[in-house]
Amino acid sequence: MEKSGFRVAVVMGSASDADALKPCFKTLEEYGIPFDVRIISAHRTPGAAFSFSSGARDAGYGVIIAAAGKAAHLAGAIAANTTLPVIGIPMKSSELDGLDALLSTVQMPSGVPVATVAINGAKNAALLAVQILAVSDGELAARLAGAKEEMRRETEAKDARAAELAGLC
Repeated sequence: MEKSGFRVAVVMGSASDADALKPCFKTLEEYGIPFDVRIISAHRTPGAAFSFSSGARDAGYGVIIAAAGKAAHLAGAIAANTTLPVIGIPMKSSELDGLDALLSTVQMPSGVPVATVAINGAKNAALLAVQILAVSDGELAARLAGAKEEMRRETEAKDARAAELAGLC
């Protein structure tokens, strides 16, 4: 079931990020959010990053998810040129296990906000995008509330079996 209205753009800095972004794609599909996927590098194709981000609102996007590793300037470069919400996913792609990407993504200057999820946090990035779109979509908000209720029930069921799960019974 596809929702009408805004689309989400998922931009990755390198094709090597695609596998780690599969939970993002799956989550957006589960909520019926149409999305497009692009490979744009803040360093190798800065003109494309500018063109894409400055035209994203007119192209019908409501949220942009930007995934990049190492220096991870992609989310900030995109955020600098749009008024849309940008969600950065720092990718684990270097010897520093993604810490370099996390610091690059989270340390935006005042006036250029980027929401940042965990290293390789593709599913949470998608869920945050869905929550942003749900601000103006009651049906989507109800689906999110249902998913949170299901998580609560599952956790309570595990809590009831905590001793058993820990091997204490």
